[in-house]
Amino acid sequence: MNELVYPHERTLGAMTLIFGIVIWIALIVGTFGVALIVLAIGFILYLFIQSTLISSIKGNGVELSESQFPDLYSQFIACCKQLGMEKYPQAYILNGNGGLNAFATKFLGRPYIVLMSDIVDAMDKHVDGVRFYIGHELGHLRMKHLSRHLLRWPVLWLPLLGAAYSRACEITCDRHGLACSGSPESAARALAALSAGTERWKQLDIAAYINQTKHSSGFWMSFHELTSGYPWLTKRIARVMDVNAQIPKRNAFAYLLAVFIPYAGRLGGGFGILILIYIIGVIAAIAIPAYQEFTARAQFSAVIQESQGARHTLGEYYQGNHEVPGSLEKAGINPELNNGAHLSLDPTDMTLTVSTQKGEIIFTPRIDDQDNVVWNCRNGEGIRPTLLPLSCRSTENQ
Repeated sequence: MNELVYPHERTLGAMTLIFGIVIWIALIVGTFGVALIVLAIGFILYLFIQSTLISSIKGNGVELSESQFPDLYSQFIACCKQLGMEKYPQAYILNGNGGLNAFATKFLGRPYIVLMSDIVDAMDKHVDGVRFYIGHELGHLRMKHLSRHLLRWPVLWLPLLGAAYSRACEITCDRHGLACSGSPESAARALAALSAGTERWKQLDIAAYINQTKHSSGFWMSFHELTSGYPWLTKRIARVMDVNAQIPKRNAFAYLLAVFIPYAGRLGGGFGILILIYIIGVIAAIAIPAYQEFTARAQFSAVIQESQGARHTLGEYYQGNHEVPGSLEKAGINPELNNGAHLSLDPTDMTLTVSTQKGEIIFTPRIDDQDNVVWNCRNGEGIRPTLLPLSCRSTENQ
């Protein structure tokens, strides 16, 4: 059954899965486990939202069985067998209210596929058409697109990557639908209902419609497809008619614009948007403090470097006079640095304190084996040791 998998899905699936797991680990470690708590809260929210959908399906839909719409049920079972699925999901028909669609979902490990009544009615005289939609949704379940979505969530919003993976999944599922249909043309006409409607799909000129793919190489059509989770329908029909069909290449300049457009279309509906907001929030919670620490560390390094002259002057004064100066002014040192930091001297032991708006850095002198004055630095009030250079944290000489 490997031929049913679109090759690009394997590559994109591996990339999104690996990157997603890495980001989840980074989020959990970076937030000291807070991400796990938020994830647990998100899962509870998911239960409520998903339970609403499943309850609506079970309460308002019609479950297919040997006694309920046996013709559709037999097609459903045949398609499951065709795809080698040993465990059958529950299948329902739900009022489409004019919508031509079908979808697959899962709740607490239980898979479901739902056929909208409008698409079933449109395919009333086209048995293979119904099978195409059944096979397409079974493809999502067979390929575990739903169960592994959580692991991929952190990267699916990324420009180009998330949309590309979604489109690849749709192409794979179209191949599953094709496998359940009697012929490529049957699958193509089933898809044609999405564009031509419930009746006109029967008279659609498939070849002429596929010819429309030539328009997809334009800049704007390329751009909008790159930011969409679905390939253009003309391309989907071309591919079910011929899995090796030569599809026109997209406009290269469209990629330059699409790379700036985050993708959130297939993150799982409202809950997916909440997850996206959460991820952005967590990333911000990690990135902003990290940036603040970076800038603070750079500022303290600059202060240490700028106060080097004062330390050098104090060392020379002590070696020349064999005493600690009574004040910085006596040693000819300006107590104010150019960056706004203030210097203060303890005349008892020549300890130099550099005071900044964010805290203090303390320099303590000692005499080495060659009778030279050397300085050790450490953090003072208001400064964490990690914000200072390693030499200060390890109390090495300055």
